[in-house]
Amino acid sequence: MLTPRENAMAVLEGRQPDYVGDLMDAIVLLPDPVLMSGIFPEDGKEYRDSWGTVYIHKPGAPGPHPHVTPENAVIPDITRWRETLVVPPTEGLDWTEAKKVAAETDRREKFVGIMFGGGLFERSHHLMGFETALMNYLEYPEEMSELLRVIADYKIAYIREMARQVHPDILFYHDDWGSKQNVFLPPRVWRAIIKPLQKEIADAIHECGMTYMHHADCICQPLVEDMVEIGVDIWQGVIPQNDILEIQRITHNQLAMVGGIDGPKLDVEDITEEEIRAHVRHAIDTYCAAGRFFPSIPNGVCFREWNDRIVKDELKKYGREYVRQHPVG
Repeated sequence: MLTPRENAMAVLEGRQPDYVGDLMDAIVLLPDPVLMSGIFPEDGKEYRDSWGTVYIHKPGAPGPHPHVTPENAVIPDITRWRETLVVPPTEGLDWTEAKKVAAETDRREKFVGIMFGGGLFERSHHLMGFETALMNYLEYPEEMSELLRVIADYKIAYIREMARQVHPDILFYHDDWGSKQNVFLPPRVWRAIIKPLQKEIADAIHECGMTYMHHADCICQPLVEDMVEIGVDIWQGVIPQNDILEIQRITHNQLAMVGGIDGPKLDVEDITEEEIRAHVRHAIDTYCAAGRFFPSIPNGVCFREWNDRIVKDELKKYGREYVRQHPVG
């Protein structure tokens, strides 16, 4: 039997796996200092992260969310962003817990990863508010480019620091570039401002010997060929509102993908067990035939425990049955 890591590599390399399933099951995420500094109490109160952005984690919510107003925005005026932005340090942080978990992880069994949130686009709107950021990308492209240059430099410095401290196998980089309907920025704007810097970030990840897995549980279809050019190895969070089969075709399957199961569609009360299982089987049958695809719920889980348990059970059962019925080569 293959270990979870070996099985994932078999899928990525087009060899015979024991099963198909969620790649995240093969990854141990480390509690690195930047990740841990952004975990706030689930009490509905305001907390600032290391960049100064205000977050609120409401009771019962899946996580903290930025709460940016004209009064608390780190950058209220993009033309004067240098006067208010303070970039957090990347050195001198406490890596004790991350090193402990890394040392305890058998890398023959699983990959070691770091979840690196607040990508270029997300960090920009966390600093000034979502609507303001969208307008600034269109009205002040030069100032936004200068701001993102500083954010990218921070990202690259921290990538090199994490490589020095714990050397992850996979960098789980977060930046949602769209919604369920479309990308947030016109592709020409994204390509002019974000893409060149994202390529530098990807190059740094690869230079440090890591796999670049990009999380974006949204529409990214207009950008997928750019993602290949940038050097994204794996796209995690592929929602089925994207035409996944078309993406596999136009990228020549160079972009490994994780997702395909419509979590919100299944995470409802008025649904039967068979409907859930049928949806999971459909995703596997439809998207795994091309290879290099890991079926999963793009955001990780159904929040209703019963629904999530059925999804996971069907993935486990049918994921093995599928590869027996469809051997590679």
